[in-house]
Amino acid sequence: MSKSRSAGEWWFRRGRFGLYHLVLVGVACTTLLPFSWMMLASFKSLDEVQSLNPIPTQWHPENYTEVLNHKDISFKKYYFNSLFIAGWVTLMACFTSSLAAFSFARLRWPGRDHVFKLYLATMMIPGVVTMIPNYTLMVKLGFLDSYAGLIVPASFTAFGTFLLRQFMLTIPRSLDEAATIDGASAFQVYWDIILPLARPGLIVLAIFTFMGNYGSFFWPLVLIKSEHLRTLPIGMLYFDTMYGRQTNLIMAASVMNIVPLIILFVVMQKHLVRGIQLGAVKG
Repeated sequence: MSKSRSAGEWWFRRGRFGLYHLVLVGVACTTLLPFSWMMLASFKSLDEVQSLNPIPTQWHPENYTEVLNHKDISFKKYYFNSLFIAGWVTLMACFTSSLAAFSFARLRWPGRDHVFKLYLATMMIPGVVTMIPNYTLMVKLGFLDSYAGLIVPASFTAFGTFLLRQFMLTIPRSLDEAATIDGASAFQVYWDIILPLARPGLIVLAIFTFMGNYGSFFWPLVLIKSEHLRTLPIGMLYFDTMYGRQTNLIMAASVMNIVPLIILFVVMQKHLVRGIQLGAVKG
């Protein structure tokens, strides 16, 4: 009797386990439907996009070359601008956030914890509230309609400081004391000891920062006026306006827009998951 009961419980657990996986597969397929449609539509003709047939009857890879080589829209330039700006913002944000995190986590100075709480409170302020002050500041600094205006304001982030501070708090303080006894300065402790040990946190911050700034839309829309400084999201706006209902070309441009993010996630997925788990366990 006990054996049959055990066998029944085993089959019940297996069935429930299989049902969970079936639900998850269904959710995953539903999530991938818009992406799949976009990919397939980018290879269709304009007339065929309007049809209900999901698979192209005739493939048109020339849609991509038409987008890249268009005489009125500098899609290659938009690509360069987005990668250039997101790359510099990522580099600067990692540097400034790690410096601030080192100060809050490893140095002792009066009012440190109170200043950190005030610093974290800025995360509660919506970006729309600071849009006008930031714009006014960029005008006074002469950064309007320039790369600097897109890079400098995004190079300082309270979230990045908080994230890296949590990683740095897990590093034994005895390392700092040993380095100080050996004659290392505070910056040498930061650069040679703390920063390499905080690498998982830096990787997570770099991925989040790059993805967030690569797809930034509102701030470049407000700040940029020149055509040669447009990023991909802004360029896609003008691309859509110029092409009107040519959905197949717009989908081809959208696919090329998200390719760098897919590559980044695939390459850095292991480091991203490891960094998040490490911060969650040790934080």
